[in-house]
Parts: sequence; C-alpha cells; structure tokens
Amino acid sequence: MIGILCVIIIYDNAAFSVILQSISDAYLQVSAFVFAALYIFYALEKLFNINALKLLANKQWEVPFAAFLGAIPGCGGAIVVVTQYVKGRQSFGALTAALIATMGDAAFLLIAREPLTGMMIIIIGFVVGCVFGMLVNALHGVDFMRGEEAQQSVISSDDDTLPVSPALLKIVPWLDRIWLLWMIPGVIFAILLAIQFAPDGAMAYIMLILGGLGGVLCWVMYILMGQQEEMQMMLQHQQETVPYQMTLRNFIDDTNFVTVWVLLAFLLFDVTIYLTNFDLRILFDTIAIFVPLMAILVGFIPGCGPQILVTTLYLNGFIPLSALFGNAISNDGDALFPALALAKKPAVIATLYSAVPALILAYGYYFLVE
Repeated sequence: MIGILCVIIIYDNAAFSVILQSISDAYLQVSAFVFAALYIFYALEKLFNINALKLLANKQWEVPFAAFLGAIPGCGGAIVVVTQYVKGRQSFGALTAALIATMGDAAFLLIAREPLTGMMIIIIGFVVGCVFGMLVNALHGVDFMRGEEAQQSVISSDDDTLPVSPALLKIVPWLDRIWLLWMIPGVIFAILLAIQFAPDGAMAYIMLILGGLGGVLCWVMYILMGQQEEMQMMLQHQQETVPYQMTLRNFIDDTNFVTVWVLLAFLLFDVTIYLTNFDLRILFDTIAIFVPLMAILVGFIPGCGPQILVTTLYLNGFIPLSALFGNAISNDGDALFPALALAKKPAVIATLYSAVPALILAYGYYFLVE
C-alpha cells in the first residue's frame, strides 16, 4: 500500500495533498475517539473485575454469559469462550452465541463515532447470540461437537513468550512516549472538529500536519509490532484467561490497529475518487440490494481489519445500517483465528450458522425500515 501511494505521488504531485488530508482526517476523526473509547471500556472492565471463567462455569446460564463476553467490545471475551470450548468446558451453543455477539475491534470505532448506534448493535448482538445459541443447543444437544479437534489442533510452545528484537525493545518505549505526547493535541483538535469548529489559515495547516504525522506514526508502529501481535494472538489459547487489564503497550497497539484500517479505508475512497472522478456511493447505490449480503460475506473473513473497513463505510455514508447489522452479526473478529487453529470444523459450522440471523436481521431491516 505504501509503495502504491509513493508511485501515485511521483506521477501526480497534486495527489500528495489528497493523501495527506486523508491520513490527517483518519487520525483526527478516529484515533482520538477510539483512544477514549478503549480507555473507558478497559477502565470499566478493571473496575468491575469481570471473571470470565466464573461466569461460564454456570452451565444453566452459559449461553447468555458466553453472549455477554462476546458482546464486550474487542475480541478478548470471545477468545475466552473459544478456549473454554476447545477444552470441552462449553457447549457448541455457547461458542455460537459468543461468535454471533462479538463485533471485535470494530465496536470501538463505532462507539467512538456513533455511541448510540454502537450500543444498540452491541445489545442486538447479545440478544441474537443468546437466542440462536439456545436454539443450536436445543437442536443439537449440549454435547454436540464438544471438544472436537481440541487434542490434535493444540499449538505447542516451549515458552509462553515470543522473542522480541533487542532493537525493537529500545525503540518502542520512545515511540510510545512520542505517541502519547502527540495524542494530547490530537484529542484537543478532534474535540474541536466534533463540535463543528472550522479551522482556517495557520490553524488549519497545523491540524493538517499534526494529523498527517500522527497517522503516519500509528502506521509505522503498527508495522513494527503487527507480526508479533498476530503470533501472540495465536498463543493466547495457552492461557487460562485473556487478561482484561490491558498494558499501555497493548492499549496503544489496539488504537493503532483500528487507526491503520480506517486510514486504509479513507485512502481507498479519497484516492479512488481523485484518480477516477467516480464517487463510490454511486456504485453502492446501484447494487443497493446486494450490499447487506456483501457485508455479511466480508464478516466471514477472519480478523477485525475487514470489519473495521465495513464500519468505516457505514460511518462515511457509503453503505446503509442494514449492511452494518449483517456484518456485525456474521463477523467473529480475531476470535476466529484461534477457533480455526484449534477446532476448525466447529468454528466453520458456527460461523456459517451466524449467517442465518445476519441475513434475517439485515434484510428484515432493509425491506421494512430502509
């Protein structure tokens, strides 16, 4: 992606201003609010000291508790349910409920930009997860596929920690300090933009440069840490629980992750419109009836990145709320990675099951409301 942008700038110098503006908009319109949303939710988790294993131990209420953990913004709660299912401690209905309820890291972005819509989708995901999780258990029984593939799929490791580059260990703390210092004016400018403050002259230029450099900093730090984060995620099943008290390092990484995917979406749309003079809204309006289905299919892709792109499309008015409903129900976020690694067949079936409520909700809203 970086190489493509460089080629565009070389052949069209005017494109640089478009690219810089997109990066700045992504940082000032998203990063600061995602930072705030992450802080609030992690603080609440620490305050209430949620004990995931204790909740899931109650077999009578395991499905609602699994849906509750899945509905918590981020992927940690859903990953807890996945690890417990693999160990044979949860029913297939509980697994299905958690995967349906989770919206992954896209929930942070939605809550940051549209809090009421975000909370509504979280509640809908929880309710739908409970209902379909119970239906799955009623249809198949609580022992259906319990612990299947758990033994042969376990990833082995002699050490719970992964090797980290010594150079990276020296660089990252300094980058973290710069990141935090840069976020302070970023939050101030983001609030000004949110209350419809229209900067001009020197102020507009300062905001453009600060946002552009802030976005680039998030991108650089994401690239430095991205590969190691993916490996850590694959080893999380070895832990008894996924910790909710996030360290500052993980806190920064989560903000960078969401920022980078939103930044990619901004660049994709703005650069495409600049180079082709074609508004992508026209394309989505032309195939409007298929957009919810496309969003549901994107939800089947493992990971939170593609789902953040869908949420960004909604927030920028490219796709309707019905498409966001479908994607929120069908997507499993990062929880699908350990699920596929440890119990491939149950994970695939549970993901396919999520398409049923996703189609019902998305197209029900599309035809009845939109």
